[in-house]
Amino acid sequence: MKYRGYDAFIEYSAEDGCFIGHIAGINDIVGFHGESVEELSVAFVEAVDDYLETCEVLDRSPQKSFS
Repeated sequence: MKYRGYDAFIEYSAEDGCFIGHIAGINDIVGFHGESVEELSVAFVEAVDDYLETCEVLDRSPQKSFS
């Protein structure tokens, strides 16, 4: 998944019965999850938007994904 220049790293947890992801390529830890691909996609967009908003509130530059 890609959104606003960020990529998602996704794994499936059989124990939890859901997909677990985080924003890939940054040192900050930003996670999200969903029980379906659709839920996961929505959660990823919300996580990226929240990360960018939080950086703005804290007056710090958001990290960019490594190439």
